[in-house]
Amino acid sequence: MTIDLSASFKAYDVRGIVGESITAETVRATGAAFVDVLGLAGETVLAGGDMRPSTPEFVAAFTEGAVRRGAHVVQIGLVSTDELYYASGTFRAAGVTFTASHNPSQYNGMKMSRAGAVPVSSETGLYEIRDLAQRYLDEGAVPAAPAPGTVTQRDVLADYAAYLRSLVDLSAARPLKVVVDAGNGMAGLTTPAVLGDAVLEPLPLEIVPLYFELDGTFPNHPANPLEPENLVDLQRAVREHGADLGIAFDGDADRCFVVDEQGAAVTPSAVTALVAEREIERARAEGVETPVIIHNLITSHAVPELVTARGGRPVRTRVGHSFIKALMAEESAVFGGEHSAHYYFKDFFNADTGMLAAMHLLAALGEQDLPLSELMRQYDPYAASGEINSTVADKTAAVRRVLDVLAGPGTTVEELDGTTVDCPDGGWWFNLRPSNTEPFLRLNVEAKDRATMEDVRDRVLELVRA
Repeated sequence: MTIDLSASFKAYDVRGIVGESITAETVRATGAAFVDVLGLAGETVLAGGDMRPSTPEFVAAFTEGAVRRGAHVVQIGLVSTDELYYASGTFRAAGVTFTASHNPSQYNGMKMSRAGAVPVSSETGLYEIRDLAQRYLDEGAVPAAPAPGTVTQRDVLADYAAYLRSLVDLSAARPLKVVVDAGNGMAGLTTPAVLGDAVLEPLPLEIVPLYFELDGTFPNHPANPLEPENLVDLQRAVREHGADLGIAFDGDADRCFVVDEQGAAVTPSAVTALVAEREIERARAEGVETPVIIHNLITSHAVPELVTARGGRPVRTRVGHSFIKALMAEESAVFGGEHSAHYYFKDFFNADTGMLAAMHLLAALGEQDLPLSELMRQYDPYAASGEINSTVADKTAAVRRVLDVLAGPGTTVEELDGTTVDCPDGGWWFNLRPSNTEPFLRLNVEAKDRATMEDVRDRVLELVRA
């Protein structure tokens, strides 16, 4: 039976269970369709992937399909997702990386980009690629192009590391001890290259490595730092080593999460605010009168408040990397941040890179003498609930129950992405956002103080789960 590709093609990428919804056969067909839909016959196509056991087979299968349809494939080997974006942006070539990000080892998938690191999503060709690949599968063969392509190899790690270092100068920072938890993911390869001395001159950083061995079976803990239990080892190591901070990356190393010298988690909103401040200052020094900063609607209100205060212009968008990347280009924004720890940079082809965000944080910390906990206090003035999932059969009815009670006088209701209720006089706001793939309602609450946040959080959850 032919596999139904709609099971693995999502809105922003491809992700499925190896041997079930994603196989060498489906990947080969997808490589061919990628070339056909994007008009890449005779052009360069980049192909790489992460450390998952199935990745080498899938890179080879994608290469076969793409070459059969006339593309010249450059295999770039083991790469983090932001390495692919670097290569796509620098070489002006379309590409794919095989990864399932933070998902368990039985998963793999594809993140695709057009030349210049422009994302391929459901709105920009991904579903057309799916449909053509499905046709090739159903017909049992990929037709050969008049002129088949070629296959070459290229390592981009050293160039990637040098490029990031050109964007943030850490050479003059005070000496810092940094624990990095790679989670057996791709940061185990990129961290020594960018922050260490594996390919470039050493920086004033002492890196304490945790789980740098590339192992797509994730033997120590899942490579998903968004879940607090996966930060426990990092927090312990920071305290044991007396480190200045800790950084955790997800499996494909495009997101970074931070803990301070006490092991307390630093919110991605606070990181967004700090980096936004630095990028606004740099852009204004270069003559940009009002630099634009993108943030999604779940980011703390501290972000747009700081951006405005520093002379920038905040622009809010819905959750999702393809929306943010498109808006980055449209607004010529210098930086964008999401609550999920994706950070986007104009100087990085409008793409997201956790490593560059980490470098900004290290530079800010190294330029002054305060510990990270004190430095970040100014960027994190509010109390937040974090994202709370509730399993709800009828999401619409649950949201209506909440609005009937809490959307009263003095509040505004917005439906940009889910439902946001804002009560400025009460000093709180919340967002209820339905999952597209699971029976979840996702709740985020922020308030002027913890007591208010907890009160609003508990009232909303009681109504949602009624």
